[in-house]
Amino acid sequence: MDIRSSLDGLKSLLGVPTTAPPAPQTRSGAAASGSSFASDRATLSSAGSEVSLTAAEPGVRMEKVASIQAALKTGTYNVPASAVASKVVDAMLGGDQ
Repeated sequence: MDIRSSLDGLKSLLGVPTTAPPAPQTRSGAAASGSSFASDRATLSSAGSEVSLTAAEPGVRMEKVASIQAALKTGTYNVPASAVASKVVDAMLGGDQ
């Protein structure tokens, strides 16, 4: 299952406009030499740290996590579209609270 095409399909279903990836921009002057990065900015979510904290909790089955990671690496991990759709609808209706 190609995640990008599925997300684009979901966005079109929900009426969310899809955005094209930004075109590479060339820099000129001082910015090109690397002396001024005042306008550059990155925003990272806290999801990674939350996942690492959750993995340390006693209820996590590390062998299950390792098997899923291996399947993701080999490209054999598959989730039924109906399960994904069900979770999306539940989340939208507030069922994940």
